[in-house]
Amino acid sequence: MGDRIIKALSGFYYVQTADGVVECRARGKMRREKISPLVGDFVEISRQGAKGTVEAVLPRRNEFIRPAVANIDVLVVLASCAIPVTEPFLIDRVLAVAAKQNVPAIVCVNKDDLASGEKLAHIYRHAGYPVFVTSAETGEGIDALREAISGKLAVFTGNSGVGKSSILNRLAPGLAVPVADVSEKLGRGRHTTRHIELYALGDGTYIGDTPGFSSFDTERMDLVRKEELQDVFPEFAPYIGRCQFPDCAHRKEPNCAVRAALESGEIEQTRYDSYVRLYELAKEIKEWELNP
Repeated sequence: MGDRIIKALSGFYYVQTADGVVECRARGKMRREKISPLVGDFVEISRQGAKGTVEAVLPRRNEFIRPAVANIDVLVVLASCAIPVTEPFLIDRVLAVAAKQNVPAIVCVNKDDLASGEKLAHIYRHAGYPVFVTSAETGEGIDALREAISGKLAVFTGNSGVGKSSILNRLAPGLAVPVADVSEKLGRGRHTTRHIELYALGDGTYIGDTPGFSSFDTERMDLVRKEELQDVFPEFAPYIGRCQFPDCAHRKEPNCAVRAALESGEIEQTRYDSYVRLYELAKEIKEWELNP
């Protein structure tokens, strides 16, 4: 589609063009019109010698608040089955955002060399997501993951310490993305990625590295209306419309098909718990806080 922003840092936008990467500033009118270019944006630029100016942002297929990136083909949600073990709610919060944006998502359970990732992987396979169990240390699952994202812009996200940068280095050994050890005292990772950056792997494949997030950060992600929540849990789909009440919230209502599926094991308990938690959060949201 043309020139694409691959990194944004301190007011500068680094744009991948046919001639290489050009450092750009945004045209002043864009700031006045409150247009903020994002990593992943396709843009029109003008050149002033070796530098450039972003003149326009082309229409986006999708965009995210956190991570602040646009035009994603697939979102890869990394989780860890060893310290720091990822809380399922963090995964589910990000998956809900991806579903709201109609962006396909992949779940990658890392650190299988330290502890078995199959229990966590089962939850998301059962929910209908593609799941890869990997080890950045041994290389387990890396080839399959690389094949799954081939030809796409795949943005990697996950809580701090899940091994995101290590996975990226496995996918493309020449990247040399900085890696930090997990703090044994705190039981969580140290932030090594401070900004979002896209890396070209060839054959039209881009991978995006994003800063790790904490449970607090998830509260600042895109918001989903409570009425729409059932639609971002794909495993609920076979049961929607089969409840006694058309406006069933799948909470305490009698003859709820979703809760019946939960009780029969068709829906995982952790996934339902995340739905309830997100529903409670959504009830507190004011209409003006929601994205259009």
